[in-house]
Formats: sequence, C-alpha cells, structure tokens
Amino acid sequence: MSATLKSLRALADPTRLRIVALLEKDELSVNELQEVSRLGQSRISTHLGLLAETGLVQSRRDGKRTFYRLSIHPDTHVREFTKLAMRGAKELPEHEADQLNLKRVLARRHEQAQVYFNQVAGRFDRSYGPGRSWQAFGHLLLRILPPIVVADLGSGEGLLSELLARRCAKVIAVDNSEKMVEFGAKKAKKNGLKNLEFRLGDLENPPIEAASVDLVVLSQALHHATEPDAALRSAFTMLKPGGQILILDLLKHDFEKARELYGDRWLGFPESDLHRWLESAGFKKIEVTVVASEEQEPNFETVLATGVKG
Repeated sequence: MSATLKSLRALADPTRLRIVALLEKDELSVNELQEVSRLGQSRISTHLGLLAETGLVQSRRDGKRTFYRLSIHPDTHVREFTKLAMRGAKELPEHEADQLNLKRVLARRHEQAQVYFNQVAGRFDRSYGPGRSWQAFGHLLLRILPPIVVADLGSGEGLLSELLARRCAKVIAVDNSEKMVEFGAKKAKKNGLKNLEFRLGDLENPPIEAASVDLVVLSQALHHATEPDAALRSAFTMLKPGGQILILDLLKHDFEKARELYGDRWLGFPESDLHRWLESAGFKKIEVTVVASEEQEPNFETVLATGVKG
C-alpha cells in the first residue's frame, strides 16, 4: 500500500484525528491520552501504532513509559496530512472537551507537589503506622486554615460547615431544605458555634452578598443544582477578589439509580464541563483533578475542581 493510501486510511478514523490533535502541543503518554480522551488503553495503543506506521507520530522511551508526539522532522507528505488531520479534528464534537482536558493534564504534569501527594496517598492505606489516620490528618489540616469567611453551598445538615467554623472567622451554610437549615442551626447553637450561620436558599442564587466571602465550597452539592453553570457564576459574584472556589463532586458516571436513591439531578460531571463552566464564570488558575476512586461498584470517582477570582 502506498504512503498516501496509508495516511488516508489512518485519517479516516475520528479517534485517530483526536489523537493527532492532542499531540499537536506536547508529547503525551498512553495514560495521559487515556485520561484526556476517556478511551481504553488498548484502543489508544492500537491507534498510535497505525499512526506511527504512516510517519505522522513518533515515540520515545523514558524509563518504563513511552511518550508519543507528532513527527519532529516531517516531510512534505506528512505535513500535508497533519494539517488535514487538524482540520478534521476541530469538526469533531469531542474536540472542545479534549482540549480542555489536555490543558488540565499538562498543567498537572508540572505540579510536582501533586505528583508527590498521589504517591503518598497511594501508600497511605497499604502500610500500618501507629497514629496515622485520615481523621488525624483532617484535624491537622484544619489548624492551617486562616481566619477567613467561608460559604458552604448545599451544606445539608452542616457537617463540613461545623468543622470549618471551628477555625474560620465565619461560615455561611446555605441549603434549600428548610428542615436541614433548621436542624443545622439548632446543632450549631447547641455546640456554641456563634460564627456558623445557616441560610435557606438555592445554589443558583444563594442569599449571600457580592464580594463578601473568601472561600466558596461545594462539597457533593453541584450535581443537585438545576443549572450548575449558573451556580458557579453566583459563586464567583459572592467571592472577594483573590477568593477561591473548591468543588468536590462525582466524575461523570452511568449509575442511573443515583437519581432515585440520592436525588441527584446530574450523574456527575466530565472534567471538561467543570473546567469550561469555571472559565466561563471568570475564574483563573483552574485545576480539575480526580482525587479518589471507589473500589466497589458502581466505582464512583471523586473530582476536585478549584479556581481563583482574579
């Protein structure tokens, strides 16, 4: 088969177009390509092999990992087909999400602290150490909190709000359930937490003044919002300049029973959607990372999304 026919055959598959477009900015490992595209590892490897045969893609070894990139010294033939692949990739429905996920993965690659944390977290539950527990670590981290004003949106009965109130200057807990707000307020009063205030309201339009809080937290709450993007815009409005948003939620899944069992409106979110909504709301320094994976079915994954109000 001629080189031209091989290239045409390679570019006839949408997945290979996606891969070529992802390798435009930097070299990537198979694992990174998998994280960006959410495709299976064996499938990606097969496509990379076909692209390598045409000369569009080349690889290099780095220890146990192999990195792939577009051809460094392409001939005229390869350059023409690479440009064609780029045009085709931009017409695919997955292109925007791929580019957002790529931005996130590349940014995290340069965060050595994040890599170290992942290594430590991976060892934590495998070896016993007297006095080491997530509960103890949690109390340690709470001591680091400065005297800031926090909005806990979708707070429920206020478990997280109570913990934060023990260290923060003020915590405003917002929930759309009158019973939850009443229960949380009574418990806060009982525990003597005068700096913890419960308010009734929705995520999309919480009763909090503009530019009045230092930190907004949405912990497993955003998937209950009618319009998640509107909730993030409201969060941006209530933050002071330099304030931060922290979102803990589920990565997109297909466990439909969650709607009935937990009242979820959304079955989690793709990382790309969270990144796009935060960016659209005006946040800077956005990071979206999967921070936990459950071993038992339905194998929920938890994603942490952060951003700063410039």
